[in-house]
Amino acid sequence: MTMKTSQFQKKLLSMQENMMNFALTLTANHEDAQDLLQETSLKVLDNSDKYVDNRNFKGWVLTVMRNIFINNYHKIVRTQTIIDYNADLYNLDVATDSMFDSPEGSIRLQEITDAIDSLNQELKIPFSMYVSGYPYHEIAETLNLPIGTVKSRIFFARKELKVKLKAGGYE
Repeated sequence: MTMKTSQFQKKLLSMQENMMNFALTLTANHEDAQDLLQETSLKVLDNSDKYVDNRNFKGWVLTVMRNIFINNYHKIVRTQTIIDYNADLYNLDVATDSMFDSPEGSIRLQEITDAIDSLNQELKIPFSMYVSGYPYHEIAETLNLPIGTVKSRIFFARKELKVKLKAGGYE
């Protein structure tokens, strides 16, 4: 084990409490948060070679966690959607054997999704790209905008979402 690998692992271990707190805010369930923490730790360790030393380590790790959470959610929705052709062609049932099986988790996730969907396109597009894992410079290139504009739109989207979610009872 090299000195750099050892330091990387120590940094990751020192972040476990922060990671668990963030995982709990995403999942609203202790067991699911533990699973997400473990999956994130493994992914970060497997991709340690992709980390650039001058980057914000905490931000990088929490972005990895957020992306895993989002990808898992999309995977669950895709694989757990059942179409019952006998009842009604447009009736979709989502099985509840998922990390969102608690009513609070489902309601919270729906509230967040609705809040994001309600953003105007000018804010929604860069914010959605950012949440999907695109770095600021790629969003700027894709949307043909200055990087400062992209950052401010993401900032204003977060601010607007915070107000909407707080009004809905989520902080």
